[in-house]
Amino acid sequence: MYPDDYSMDQDQLDEKIEYRDEDGNIQFRKNTETNPRFHSDWCSMIYSRLRLAKTLLSEDGVIFTSIDDNEVHTLKQICNEVFGERNFVCQFVWKSKLGKVGTTSTISSTHEYILCYAKELTELSFTMIETMNKGRVENLRQWGQADRREDRPSMYYPITIDGVEVYPIRNDGSPGRWRVGKERSMELLANGMLKLVNKGDKFEIHRMFEESLSIVPYDTLLIDEIGTTARGSIMLKDLGMNKMFDYPKPVELIRFFSYLCSGDTDIILDFFAGSSTTAHAVMQLNAEDGGNRKFIMVQLPEPTDEKSEAYKAGYKTISDIGKERIRRAGEKIKAEVEEANAKLKDGEEPKKVPDIGFRVLKVDSTNMKDVYYAANEVSQDMLFDLESNIKEDRSDLDLLYGVLVDWGLPLSLSHEIESFDGVDIHTVDHGSLIACFADDISENVVREIAKRQPLRAVFRDSSFGSSPQRINVEEIFKLLAPRTSVRVI
Repeated sequence: MYPDDYSMDQDQLDEKIEYRDEDGNIQFRKNTETNPRFHSDWCSMIYSRLRLAKTLLSEDGVIFTSIDDNEVHTLKQICNEVFGERNFVCQFVWKSKLGKVGTTSTISSTHEYILCYAKELTELSFTMIETMNKGRVENLRQWGQADRREDRPSMYYPITIDGVEVYPIRNDGSPGRWRVGKERSMELLANGMLKLVNKGDKFEIHRMFEESLSIVPYDTLLIDEIGTTARGSIMLKDLGMNKMFDYPKPVELIRFFSYLCSGDTDIILDFFAGSSTTAHAVMQLNAEDGGNRKFIMVQLPEPTDEKSEAYKAGYKTISDIGKERIRRAGEKIKAEVEEANAKLKDGEEPKKVPDIGFRVLKVDSTNMKDVYYAANEVSQDMLFDLESNIKEDRSDLDLLYGVLVDWGLPLSLSHEIESFDGVDIHTVDHGSLIACFADDISENVVREIAKRQPLRAVFRDSSFGSSPQRINVEEIFKLLAPRTSVRVI
């Protein structure tokens, strides 16, 4: 007899891998290969993110996913299900490591894969690489197969250039043939496309081709001028962040993909931001071509190892590293552009200084308290105990960006804060929305906001001491800004 039934229920499995603490609470754990559900957990994680990524992509959008040998086959199957096999573009092979240093294996894996899928392949367009082909020159006499006179008798005839009559004679002295007919050769001669060449013992006629524009296809083998993770580490070192992040991708790699598939004003999203190489690459590309691309970086606040150089330097989470990297990279790129512009000669066009600003937002629960009462739980006395329905730990910025989300406005809109009559007034997008969340707002403040006639105005309920004051606000806006949508939270 031997055991062949290794099945167990969820509680048994959680206990086996110490997934719960002594009180039965689920604990955070890394998805290591020793986890019995390693592949299942990984598939569940990546599947949900790819499903979400597809909904975020524009119709002509494209996604690049970096992966190594361990899960590349699984990832492709998941992508086929999410995006459809027909939307598979290609599979790039990226040389991510310089060589076999640091491994004791018989075979060293020095590459990774980058799968490319389109939201809709028929809508996808890549930035084309055009090249000018120099006019080539070739012997007008046929060579190789079928180069004898008897192969094409009609193409054995004399051509006269500069008073010299030339026949197509093979290297062995026997009669050959021209590559074109007599009528076509006369056209080429009239257009100056034929040239007499003196070879000493004989004359030849060469045909000259015009310069032509052609499209150069991209290569799926990414080896040259793309960089490795070692190059990514050097870039971090140049920013004064040496050894802050393990195996960062090189800026050149992400810049290549950004250039390949994005327009000047597109948005590039990276939901595994890491050290924020993508943000760095987008800013660099904007500096080079004057574009106005935007980036969105998403990173869990994963704690750094307390023994790591990053933790010792004050970066408590991976997202802290990314934020600082964006700041430093932006300042470096801006300084380089300004320095180059300062060295321009008269008449040379200066480069556009890229926008290096960015905002850091954190996903959190609603700003509002979860307070619900059944009808039989409400009493008259409760009216005297009413308090703000906004959580106590929320700031003006928390409330403002919560409102932007509720109203469906982009979080990247311009935002200005000014002080008026002792309170802060927030103006978004030059008047798309004006908000004031201070306690006890004066009528002067309300009138000032109404005079500006914003599209939307927002206050908090506690800003008004009584119902008459709140009614007065509505009347002021009806008089001064009747088209403004007013909301009280």
